[in-house]
Amino acid sequence: MQPKQTILLVEDEIEPAEMLANYLEMNNFNVLMAHDGLKALELIEKHASDIHLAVLDIMVPNVDGKEICSVIRNHPVMSDIPVIFLTAKDKEKDEIEGLELGADDYISKPASLKLVQAHIESLLRRQHPQNSKWIQHGDLFLDTSGKDLYYKDHRVDLTSTEYAIAEIFFQNPKRVYSRQEILEHIGGEDRFVFDRTVDVHIKNLRLKLGEASDMIKTYRGLGYGMNRELL
Repeated sequence: MQPKQTILLVEDEIEPAEMLANYLEMNNFNVLMAHDGLKALELIEKHASDIHLAVLDIMVPNVDGKEICSVIRNHPVMSDIPVIFLTAKDKEKDEIEGLELGADDYISKPASLKLVQAHIESLLRRQHPQNSKWIQHGDLFLDTSGKDLYYKDHRVDLTSTEYAIAEIFFQNPKRVYSRQEILEHIGGEDRFVFDRTVDVHIKNLRLKLGEASDMIKTYRGLGYGMNRELL
């Protein structure tokens, strides 16, 4: 089993905070939780060397999330850890200011527990790629453990074949796959069918991706892959 990584969670709404903390702990994380900014600063002082990532609600009492982010970014031990801001949907100004302060990402509330986990896993994967089951490209999140694909906070309902195609694209985003290579990967009866079968699967995958359909690109004369211009 991989060693647990520690998340600093700062959220003043007690019930959602406890739900998220419990969920993360069930998914092999340690969670240090604070419901106000002063408690968060205490946890930083005591556990700085143990914290791998911080999830900060912007509007917490006493010391707000932006000030906590500044403390983290100027901390001798924690300066390079990923920081995620939780923000209300109508707080675009806060989101922009948060990113300017050095936050790596932000999530609009309310957000599903699995979406928050996906953002956390994605950021940690950049530092420790071998420890993560999530792969992110844009607003798409691939769960290689659960075999699911999410667009923002919505699960995309894929067939097993469509998921298999998405997975090889996500795992090798700079590679272009020929139809034959895709057929060999997805296996099953499809490997005995004309390679145009792949075109149908790609078309259906794009339809299900909706607004994110342009992440899958046709490379004329070569095959298919992730749109490298959007990565």
